[in-house]
Amino acid sequence: MRTLGMFVKHPVPGRVKTRLAADWGDNRAAALYECFVRDLLGKFAEAGNRRILGFAPDNDEARHWFETTSEFSVGKSVRDQGWRLWPQPNSDLGDRMARYFETWTESPQHRTILIGSDSPTLPAEYLEQAWQLLEGNDCVLGPATDGGYYLIGLRGTVSNLAAPFHNVAWSTAGVLSQTVRQLQNHNLSLALLPPWYDVDSVDAVSTLSGHLAAFQHANGREELPATSDVLRSGLKGC
Repeated sequence: MRTLGMFVKHPVPGRVKTRLAADWGDNRAAALYECFVRDLLGKFAEAGNRRILGFAPDNDEARHWFETTSEFSVGKSVRDQGWRLWPQPNSDLGDRMARYFETWTESPQHRTILIGSDSPTLPAEYLEQAWQLLEGNDCVLGPATDGGYYLIGLRGTVSNLAAPFHNVAWSTAGVLSQTVRQLQNHNLSLALLPPWYDVDSVDAVSTLSGHLAAFQHANGREELPATSDVLRSGLKGC
């Protein structure tokens, strides 16, 4: 069983992309993040055998938004795309990630990965590579250029699925190094994916815009239709 999980937040202004919002304002930052979510839902709609949308906060408003939102280009609902909604626990990030793996890694044959929603251009082939690497390793990490990681995966034979998430100072540049130390402390083998970038700042949005323009010119199609559209429109909303 190959399971993909993605952590997302209800795109309410003032509650998402706060780093970017400090420069752009709450509404613009939330509009961009909403498009990330819509694009990623469609992009990975057929990834793996099972797809889990870990949403936050756990309230009726957020659940309703994720139940009814549609992927931009084809108009399919979250459920139509095969995503199963799972509310993230009301705790720190490490505990939420540990609970995800403990919930969805149900047997030694399971290969379970988790991504965030801050790397909309993440190549789909990296997910396939992650699952393959888990056949011979306990853990796979996708290093992010900011010192964290954009993907983590564990195979079902790991006895302590919470091990990588203890003693980590989340939202700092030391997340990756501290996670590796935890893996070493628990004698867990590690495989690495290529580095990739999150979009959390004005400079990163400029990088994203250039990347999307280059992708369209090189391939003759848009990689992220909702995100591309909102960037062209001056971030007025998806």
